This record gives sequence, C-alpha cells and structure tokens, in this order.
Amino acid sequence: MADALERLSGEGVAIWLDDMSRQRITSGNLAELMDQSHLVGATTNPTIFQKAISAGDGYQQQIADLAVRRVGVEEALRMITTADVRDAADVLHPVFEATDGRDGRISIEVDPRLAHSTDATVAEAKQLAWLVDRPNTFIKIPATRAGLPAITETTALGISVNVTLIFSLERYREVMDAFLTGLEKAKAAGLDLSKIESVASFFVSRVDTEIDKRLDALGTDEAKALRGRAAVANARLAYQAYEQVFGSLDGSTPASERWAALERAGANRQRPLWASTGVKDKSYPDTKYVDGLVAPGTVNTMPESTLEAVAARGEIPGDTVTGGYEQARADLDALAGVGVSYDEVVQLLEVEGVEKFEASWNDLLRSTEAELSRLAPPEA
Repeated sequence: MADALERLSGEGVAIWLDDMSRQRITSGNLAELMDQSHLVGATTNPTIFQKAISAGDGYQQQIADLAVRRVGVEEALRMITTADVRDAADVLHPVFEATDGRDGRISIEVDPRLAHSTDATVAEAKQLAWLVDRPNTFIKIPATRAGLPAITETTALGISVNVTLIFSLERYREVMDAFLTGLEKAKAAGLDLSKIESVASFFVSRVDTEIDKRLDALGTDEAKALRGRAAVANARLAYQAYEQVFGSLDGSTPASERWAALERAGANRQRPLWASTGVKDKSYPDTKYVDGLVAPGTVNTMPESTLEAVAARGEIPGDTVTGGYEQARADLDALAGVGVSYDEVVQLLEVEGVEKFEASWNDLLRSTEAELSRLAPPEA
C-alpha cells in the first residue's frame, strides 16, 4: 500500500503529516506512520489543536491538574500544546538524527492573535522555542506583512522557522528575502548556520476553492475550463521562484549570488512546503495536490486521509513541476483574461487564513477555560 509513498519519497519529497494529537502520540500511531508510510515530519496549527483538545482524548488529567493549581487559561493552553509538540518531537527524533536535522521535525505556531505585531511574534517565537526545548522543532510564523521582519529576527536568533499562510508569488519572494536576511544576521553574529533550518508553507487547495467559486459565478465555458488549474499552477511557479533564488538541485538553474555566499558559509536551503493539500472539491482526484506537485527538495504535509489516498491511488511518475512553468503561467494569465483577479484572491486568502486560525484559537481558549472552571476546586 505504501509503494506510491515510497516513490514520492524517492523523488525527493519529504512526507509530513498535517495533524497531531496526544492520542496519536501515545497510541503509537505516529511511530507506526513513520515506520509504514515514510512519514518524516508533522505540522500543527491552531485549528488542529482545537480539534484535538476539544475531542478530549488524553487531555483530561492534565487539565484537571492545571485546574487544581488554578493556572490561567493562556498559560494552561501553552502547557498543553507544548507538551504535545515536545512528545511528538521525541518520537520523530530518530528521523532528525538520520537526516542530519533536515527532517524529523514538528511545527508549533505562534499565537495567531499576534500575526500583525512583529515584536510580539518574535517574543512568542522565543518563548515557544524555550518551552518546547527540542532541536527538531519549527516555530511557525504567518507570512503577514508584520510577519516578514519577525521571520528575519527569529532566524537571526538561530531559531528554525516554518513560514506559514503563503498564498502569493510576491509574498513568497518576500519570505525568501526575509529568510536570507535572517541568515546574514545570524552569520554576522557568529552563529552556526548549519543548525538553522526553514520551510516556506505555500498553501494550495484553498486557492482553487476561492478561484473556482469565482469561475462558477462567471458560468462561461471559458471560465469552466479553468476550474481546478490555478492552485497547482501557482505552486509550480512558486517552485520556479525558489529555483531562481536557491538554484536547482541538478545545477541547471544557478543560485543567486546572495544564496551562494550563505551556502558556502554552511546555510541550509529553505524548502518549499506544500500545505493545504487535502482536496476540498470532491469532483477532483483526492491525490491531486500530491501527484501534481512532485519536485525534489520539497515537503508535502498531508492530512491522514490524503496520505492514505496517495498510498492507495497515487500516481508518482517523477517530477511533475519543473517542466510545467510555461503552462502554469498561461493558466494564471488566463484567469485575468476571464476577469478573475489573482491579487485580490491571494490577499483575501491571507486575511481569511489568519482569521480562521484566530477563531480556532479563541474557540480553544473558551472551551479550555470552561473545563478549567468546571474542574477547579471550590474556593476555601
């Protein structure tokens, strides 16, 4: 069943799980996926934590202990989530060792309510890195306007960053620039660049969801013919932008001079990570955003349902990205031709992405606070 996943891994795509829960860790499921499905990493986000903790599996005793101590909800939630990330990091650590720190990593996101404050994001990133205290952790920072300098400053401190919520090609180029600036600052400070890793999470399926909605509203044959093409095209052009900065792995595209200097100093590439790869439109193949985005030196973080679909039905013939740049550009240009604004869509998706994570975090705060209150001992 895992043959397609093995082929995907063999093509240079790191397979990560877009999910985490205490039950998944304690039951041995995470270790099983590592053993049987070529899993080499995992990601979390506020929505994932909200679903896991609200389900309750494995959290009751810790919440009861926190309630007895009368710990505030903000501190309690950080203790709960960092405990999960710390334990997942320990399970993943053998992969971290085997890949010299490239994979075997778990991500935890800064409080999404801080997404528009640079200083608060940097402070939160430092606090999370300290709380988890595992070398195979990524701190997730959203690619908002305020997030860009936070990426630089956090990287400059030697903290490995997973940049999340990237939707546009322009913002992705800014993310790469912020990462390189951070590495340059780290180098000037005398830090070991080889210890700093980063991924840039480029979101996929949400682009099709929003653009398809607009194409359906137009209703023309020309518009209908463009359904389901924007997301993969956008991601393929992101990989082209990545090659223009970091160079292609086969040497056919030279790296920028700026990156070449950092690489000589021991720096690691910031890998593109395909996020939001679960298919939301059931009329599309459930492996669409994996099969169509096979490229060396990338990460694909999948929900378990997509992981299982790829294992069962994935078609991995080889690199499906680098030969498709011209068609990808044509597909995005065609959207403008029918009146769909790419810039408007990606800006909307960034705003909505932050809002959705913030809503999940607020829901989690409320439900956790209710449990703490229910379990708290009576006042003396």
